[in-house]
Amino acid sequence: MTKETSSKTRKPKRGQTREALMAAALDLVVKKAPFSSLSLREVTKRAGVVPTAFYRHFPDMSALGLTLLDESFRTLRQMMRQVRQDQVPGENMLRGSVETYFNYVRENRAHFLFVAKELFGGTPTMRNAIRREIRMFTNELAMDMARFPFLNHFSSEDLQMMAALVVNNVTALTQEMLELEENDEFGQQQVLVAAEKQLRLVFLGVTQWKSSPVTT
Repeated sequence: MTKETSSKTRKPKRGQTREALMAAALDLVVKKAPFSSLSLREVTKRAGVVPTAFYRHFPDMSALGLTLLDESFRTLRQMMRQVRQDQVPGENMLRGSVETYFNYVRENRAHFLFVAKELFGGTPTMRNAIRREIRMFTNELAMDMARFPFLNHFSSEDLQMMAALVVNNVTALTQEMLELEENDEFGQQQVLVAAEKQLRLVFLGVTQWKSSPVTT
């Protein structure tokens, strides 16, 4: 057996099996099929572990998928929250948020491909979990928008609507980003520019919106 072959078939060390299973599932999703069509045996074979080892870390494939979803969104939520807290509301925050988000998409392409495939072709459990994550983003953005001086006179209902417009817009542009080749830097930059322009347009429209009076 050559040194190269040995390195490819080497089993993960104790304590690394969970990460190996998650990485294997992502790799199969990117290169082969939606997560919902993967079998436990496919994932364990790609990870280099026996099928029984799977159950020491996950009760079933659904649990593995939900863990991948949580990892895909958790760091992103923290990053975007920090951007909104650290920067003054306005164009700088908008630009910083867009750049932070799409840089994260590029650096975590496999996770976002996984989410995109499951959002439209996954099981009801996975689709509902993704929609919950998207609602969390929307709710957090709406709460942040409420503290902006030029938006604090809007009702909670209208702030939710505005936040949903932003999140839906970014979700669609994320899909465009994922459809590009990984090395298509020009195309990726165009998506980033389009996102900033479209979000700026959303906020310009917001200034013309007549919200119902805020009641106490």
